[in-house]
Amino acid sequence: MTTALTAAPTTNLTTAQAASRLGEFTVVDVRTPGEYAGGHLPGAHNVPLDRLDEASDALAAAAARGPLLLVCASGNRSAKGCARLAARNVEASTLDGGTGAWAAAGHPVERPAGARTPWPMDRQVRLAAGSLVAAGFVAGRFWRPAHWLSGAIGAGLVFSGVTNTCGMAAALARLPHNRPAGDAVPFEETLARLAA
Repeated sequence: MTTALTAAPTTNLTTAQAASRLGEFTVVDVRTPGEYAGGHLPGAHNVPLDRLDEASDALAAAAARGPLLLVCASGNRSAKGCARLAARNVEASTLDGGTGAWAAAGHPVERPAGARTPWPMDRQVRLAAGSLVAAGFVAGRFWRPAHWLSGAIGAGLVFSGVTNTCGMAAALARLPHNRPAGDAVPFEETLARLAA
């Protein structure tokens, strides 16, 4: 007889619920290093969503010691992270509204002195997509094939909405302003801290 593995449950927490239990959690911020440096929950570790699979063993070790709380800017990326961890049978909670809701509720946010604050990823994507659509439209008035740029971006946005993924966000995350500052904790050290 074989038994099917069931995915670990995911819990959505409000800012009040998370604040009242903050000391219980290992907090993992799944935003880009640049976003993380702009302000994060106290004691949060930075494991960008695109490196979550790489960190799954360390996160499983942390979850074995106590509950995990995944956070991002709005709750969307952390919910995806929770789903990916649940598939590996690692239980995690997500913060509804993310760090935006956390800060708006008046809870403390840590940021290194002098850290630059890049725009949230969803705002960067809207700016990039809108700029490319507008450029394709204007250029298309002078060279008709340029309209294809607007069409391609529109198709990409539809695909992003249907699949709940975003290739443009993945590309933007690699830009220098979204990369860790020189004084950031190296990713390997973060993994070691989570696994310890």
